Amino acid sequence: MLRSMYSGISGMKNFQVKLDVIGNNIANVNTYGFKKGRTTFKDLVSQQIAGASEPGGTRGGVNPKQVGLGSQLATIDTVHTQGSLQTTGRPLDLGISGDGYFRLGSNTGTDITFTRAGNFYLDKTGSIVSADGRFLLGDNEQPIVINTDAKSFSVGADGTVNYIDKDGKLIKAGQIELAKFANNEGLEKAGGNEYRLSANSGDATPVLPGAGGAGTLVAGALEMSNVDLSEEFTEMIVAQRGFQANTRIITTSDEILQELVNLKR
Repeated sequence: MLRSMYSGISGMKNFQVKLDVIGNNIANVNTYGFKKGRTTFKDLVSQQIAGASEPGGTRGGVNPKQVGLGSQLATIDTVHTQGSLQTTGRPLDLGISGDGYFRLGSNTGTDITFTRAGNFYLDKTGSIVSADGRFLLGDNEQPIVINTDAKSFSVGADGTVNYIDKDGKLIKAGQIELAKFANNEGLEKAGGNEYRLSANSGDATPVLPGAGGAGTLVAGALEMSNVDLSEEFTEMIVAQRGFQANTRIITTSDEILQELVNLKR
């Protein structure tokens, strides 16, 4: 069989994966805190037709002759660039301006995950929780609890959560800490706008908002998805045309094989 036919098959598979990633990006264009994906390719093995030779006394050097055998998937990256902040005016909508992730976990500070989606809520005990009911962890990896009879509460840019109790006193409910990593792109997506540690992300370093290179908190705002629709539609066209070009390689190779079969009649 022709080598070009198998090269075309590998190209079709890769562009299908690229379309899958693009489709997921577009589906999450309005998902709070979503980070878009990106695919990159690399060439597959090359068949050596002739090796290189060095220059001699009467003749110059010759370059190697190699035929590539297709392409393969190199990486599927998660691009952790800052999304735009949308003002909501809701006090428990928290956006991060800069680096860092909210820490979510159980009420005992275990099963910790990380997120950039800052749409939080209060449960009936006054604990600040995510949309899935996971606790927002503060210092010492403990949930932050606002007294249920509080008159009002606020979240500062440094992560301090205060509330006014029924007697009019200002009480500190807790301190939101962010997590930083040596390699943000090494985090694994866990679904539900959450990430988990991986072998290449590095450990989570707790830092106060605005300190240690971490971003500040913006109360009453949410970070939007960093997906750019114009970019995704352009990449979709590139993937579609690349897929079509690879199918044409297979069609042309098939026509050549048909001519070979028709040599004997």
